[in-house]
Amino acid sequence: MPHLTDLVKNHRGPFHTLEFFPPRTEAGFVNLLDRIQRLASGPLPPPLAISVTWGAGGSTADRTMELAEEASKLGLDVILHLTCTNMPKEKVDSALKRARDLGIQNVLALRGDPPRSEEYSTTLDPEPDFFQHADDLVRYIRKEYNDWFCIGVAGYPTPHVDSESPEMDLHWLKQKCDAGADFIITQLFYDVQGFEQWVRSCRDFGITQTIIPGMMPIQSFSSFRRLVNLTKCPVPDNILRDLEPIKSDDAAVKRYGAQLATAMVSRLIANNVVPGVHFCTLNLEKSVRTILENLGWPSVQQRNAHPSPVSRHNRLIEEDADVKLASSPPKNPILSISPSEASQLAQWGLASHALPPAPKKGFGNVGGGSGTPQGMTGEDSWDEYPNGRFTDVRSPAYGEIDGWGSGLKITAAQALKEWGTPHNYSDISGLFTRYLHSDPSTPTTPFCDLPLSPETATILSHLLALNELQYWTVGSQPAVDAVKSEDPVHGWGPRGGYVFQKAFVEFFVRKDEMEKIQARLAERKDADISFYASNKQGDFRTNTGEEAVNAVTWGVFPGQEIVQSTIIEATSFLAWKEEAFDIWTEWSLLYPRLSPARKLLEEIAGECWLVSLIHHDYKDTDGLWNFLLHSK
Repeated sequence: MPHLTDLVKNHRGPFHTLEFFPPRTEAGFVNLLDRIQRLASGPLPPPLAISVTWGAGGSTADRTMELAEEASKLGLDVILHLTCTNMPKEKVDSALKRARDLGIQNVLALRGDPPRSEEYSTTLDPEPDFFQHADDLVRYIRKEYNDWFCIGVAGYPTPHVDSESPEMDLHWLKQKCDAGADFIITQLFYDVQGFEQWVRSCRDFGITQTIIPGMMPIQSFSSFRRLVNLTKCPVPDNILRDLEPIKSDDAAVKRYGAQLATAMVSRLIANNVVPGVHFCTLNLEKSVRTILENLGWPSVQQRNAHPSPVSRHNRLIEEDADVKLASSPPKNPILSISPSEASQLAQWGLASHALPPAPKKGFGNVGGGSGTPQGMTGEDSWDEYPNGRFTDVRSPAYGEIDGWGSGLKITAAQALKEWGTPHNYSDISGLFTRYLHSDPSTPTTPFCDLPLSPETATILSHLLALNELQYWTVGSQPAVDAVKSEDPVHGWGPRGGYVFQKAFVEFFVRKDEMEKIQARLAERKDADISFYASNKQGDFRTNTGEEAVNAVTWGVFPGQEIVQSTIIEATSFLAWKEEAFDIWTEWSLLYPRLSPARKLLEEIAGECWLVSLIHHDYKDTDGLWNFLLHSK
């Protein structure tokens, strides 16, 4: 594969590159390859290259390399992301060697999470990081591989959250460039004028490498708000004003996001600020396709367009009919409603337009919806919005909502300030209780980095009572029966509709308490509560069928099929379980080895269970809470 800098030099006209992350499910993986192939062919200009992200600490190393290999088999040039901190040097060496064996010559060298000192490293690997910063990785790649790799680094048009000042950001970027970097891909931004000034500052500072701006089209207001909160990226007032009246209608926000990105790219290219752009896709297709259509860049014959007949995509499609069906819209989720409501909902003709209503990590005690498709049909009807963890597991974007990946969402210093140093279970309950009370000292928890949804007030007393019992809630929503879509608390989607919700709650609890809940459910004659529970070791319990799929939030809107925005099933619950227990581990690593806080959090991660309960009679607003709090 050629170096990216050579591709840029030899390309006529503006170019674009596309960024993808490794899907969390096998069906999602196959569907992503199909999506990549569509974006790389047809009437639109093909990407100059695609990049594949790398999870913090090498958490997605195997899947990243797998996706990079399959993309290269499709005839695409690949940029391999590679973080270097908080993981063994051997894993970096293995990734670089495999990339070279595959002929991948472009690497985006990233620091990843801040390096931990020996005192804070894991018990199993107490050695301090070999790499402390991205320039260490750049220097190492140059030393070991000379000019085989074309090396990219990250640039920050607005200061990095750990940065002391914009001037220091430029200093560190220059240091990475001097270490041997060939090109720069920037963090997202929405202030075009500020970006242009930053580019001029880079040039004045002696940074001569090719700069490629990172563009993340706005997909929904909730994901946009969350991403801005995480990155501290400034947003011009006019964009916030434009979004305010449409923020509850994801289709309108998505259209606006594509228009905004089109205007931003057009200005940068017209002013000769950059030669091309890098789109962070979130594994979604429609926005990027719309932007490219709007830009009207000329299509050219795709380079190296020779998809391999033995690529994993084609091989799986040919060998496994079930996987082939993964590219089709999913079957209707089962509402599992009370018998009195079954006939009415059957007449509504439920359709699987599954979209996420809330942040990925368990809603963080918020419910309601923000994902609302507008009469979409065909392959793109079921995953064209940020997907979070409550949507169809066959989506290539399943499990992601903001591109930030898994793990803690705030800096270590901020986390220690807000969460303190817990010494016992009561301290953990106190943390969750302060958050539920909207205490300014605790605006986040490890499981939610945004304030509570307004609708949480309707069930706040129940959540507080559960946390006092050391049921640590990480996700919830109240029951809602036909509230207007314009409702300021529960509403979502286009005007003139009605929204519905089943009561739902998710919490961590000790094993003995989990077993009491399971036993009480087994004694009930009806099946109005679905139960999922699992621990870190992978033990799993449920009272549902193996293939049960439950829609727990849906909306009825004029002129379109019913929209199901929150779905819970065993596969998605177990995928989230893996991330949820990793969060306990990440939290524990904020504290020194052998400290009481580290031991406590490791104990909780090893002994507690994650439990999810769905109450299917959405007309009974107190049913779930009566079961949990008044029948103990």
